[in-house]
Amino acid sequence: MMAKALICDSQQRFSLRDVVLPDPGPDRLRVRALKTGVSIGTEFALIRNKISWGPYPLCVGYQGVGVVEEVGARVEGFAVGDKVYYRDNKGMQLEDGTPVSCVSGTHCTHAVIDPRTTHGVARLPEGVDEDSAALFVMPAVALNGVDMANVRTGDVVAVYGCGQIGLGVVAFCVRRGAVVVAVDIRDDRLEAARAFGADHLVNGGTRDVPAAIRAIAPPGADVVFEATGLPACIDPALQLVRSFGKFVLQGNYGADPISFHFLVPHGKRLTWFCPCDDGLVPCRRAVMKNFALGALDWGPAITHRIAGADIAGFYEAINRGEMNDVIGAVIDWQEVWRDGHNPMTATDGSVRSASA
Repeated sequence: MMAKALICDSQQRFSLRDVVLPDPGPDRLRVRALKTGVSIGTEFALIRNKISWGPYPLCVGYQGVGVVEEVGARVEGFAVGDKVYYRDNKGMQLEDGTPVSCVSGTHCTHAVIDPRTTHGVARLPEGVDEDSAALFVMPAVALNGVDMANVRTGDVVAVYGCGQIGLGVVAFCVRRGAVVVAVDIRDDRLEAARAFGADHLVNGGTRDVPAAIRAIAPPGADVVFEATGLPACIDPALQLVRSFGKFVLQGNYGADPISFHFLVPHGKRLTWFCPCDDGLVPCRRAVMKNFALGALDWGPAITHRIAGADIAGFYEAINRGEMNDVIGAVIDWQEVWRDGHNPMTATDGSVRSASA
C-alpha cells in the first residue's frame, strides 16, 4: 500500500515522501498513525551515523499511537478500530523500489506491525492522552534503569542530564521516595525536572556540581544516573557518587569505544548498571498505567507539537542546530493522511506549528 513517511538520505536531507508498505498478510496488523513521538537523542544519533541500524535512506521514529485499520487472519487480540501504541514498522520502499531502513520507521502515516515481536504493538488503555502515549518509550527506558538500580526510599539520587530519559528517571525516583537532584546546563530542562518533582536543581553551567551535591549529601549521592549519552560526561558524573554507591550508564553512547578514569569508580567500589532499551512489556505497561491513572503527567516534557506536513522542516532545523529548545516533540499525522498533503522534497526549514 502507499503511505507517506519522513525520509532521511545519506546527506542528512529530509523529505516527506510517498513510500510503499507491504501488505499485512495473515500475521500482521496495519495501523494508521495518529501521533508519533520524537526522540532527539537516539533518532539524531541514527541520522548522523553515530549509531547505525541500517543503511540510508532511513525512516526514523520508534514510538507512536494509532488506530488499527486491518487485522491479519491469524492475529489474535486486536480488532479494526482499536487504538494502539506501537514501536515498529515492518518494511518500506521508495516508489522506485529503493529499500528504506525502518529504524524503526514510525514517522509514517501507516505502519505494518507483527504483534508477536518484542517491539510490536499493544492496545492503548482508556484515559491515556495521545500526545503522552506517542512518547511512551523514553519514560519506559527511564523506568527500566530505575528498576535495575533498585532505587530505594530515602536514597539521594543525582540525575546528570535532564532530557526526556533523565526526566523520566527524575519522575520514577521521586515516586519511589528518593531525594532527587537534577543536573543540567539548560534552565528549561531543570524547570521541567522541578515539575516532575526534583527536590534540588543544579545548573552545571553556572555552579560547581560536586560542591552542590556535597552540600546536599556530604558523602555523595547514593545513586547517579548519567543520562546525557555523552562520553565526556561520564567522568564528571562519576565524581558525584559516594563510595559503595551505584552508577547507571542510562544513555546510549554510540558505537565507538568510550573511556573513563578507572581509579575513581575503582576506589569507590561502585556497582554499575547498563540498562538497554525500554524494559519491554512490563515497563511500557507500567508507564501507560501511570498515564491512565494520572499518576504521571508527561506534559512538562512536551515542548513542541508539529503538523505532519511540517516534519521535514522541523528535522532540518534541529539538525542544523537552529532549534535548541526541544525537549519532547509530537508529530500529528492526521492532516497528512486526511488531506493527502504530499511535499516531495525537503522544505525550507520553516516550522508552521513549532511550540506547544
